[in-house]
Amino acid sequence: ADGLRVEEGALYPALQKLLLKGWVKAAWRESESGRQVRGYRITASGRRQLEAEVAEYRRMAGAIGVLLDEA
Repeated sequence: ADGLRVEEGALYPALQKLLLKGWVKAAWRESESGRQVRGYRITASGRRQLEAEVAEYRRMAGAIGVLLDEA
């Protein structure tokens, strides 16, 4: 995951969309430093969506692999 970087300007709009779709829930909590932070948890609906997205990704990756092997 060293190569994965998500800019703050992209992360929060994405989380907002997930909240609106009901795929995650948010709750305020106190961090170890005493600050109030918003934590996010995936919902059952979000877990189902994630599984569908992963299945689609694997299908596409497999198809691309076949194309590359035939090249």
